[in-house]
Amino acid sequence: MKSEDRARAGFAEFVRAESAASTRFAYLLTADRHHAEDLLQVALARVAIRWERLDDPGAYLRRVLYTQAASWWRWRRARPPEQLDGFVPDRSAGPGDDADLRMVLRAALARLTVRQRAVLVLRYYEDRSEAETAELLGCRIGTVKSQTRHALGRLRTLAPELAELVGRAPQEVAR
Repeated sequence: MKSEDRARAGFAEFVRAESAASTRFAYLLTADRHHAEDLLQVALARVAIRWERLDDPGAYLRRVLYTQAASWWRWRRARPPEQLDGFVPDRSAGPGDDADLRMVLRAALARLTVRQRAVLVLRYYEDRSEAETAELLGCRIGTVKSQTRHALGRLRTLAPELAELVGRAPQEVAR
């Protein structure tokens, strides 16, 4: 088998193996399914171009997803802000209603900066260490710590009803 064919087969296997996790990561960064799919396609194209030179394609893919989401967020920020489609959580729902909590969590995450969302997703959804998160985002561990603190504080302000999620696995709520 030619090296080009092996590279294509390796990339195809990588896409199959990483597709679900990468799609979730992109969605959690963007809070929009269609934008997440577009973002993932751009990121995969960049990985494909550099495939044979990458030591850790998964880390590179997440880094591209993050930087592209941040670029898109900066571009959107220059435009007039959009409303959250009039979303107001139903405060009368019982504390055990996971669907309502997921909606509140998604709406609150959508109001964080891209870096704050990325830090929370990597730390709590993907269960990565501070060092791994810093490496994936290309920043220092101190930045990860401060962004985590700021993001959690902002979530507490935006959605105080999420306080009951403390102690539950983030994967249970985000799905």
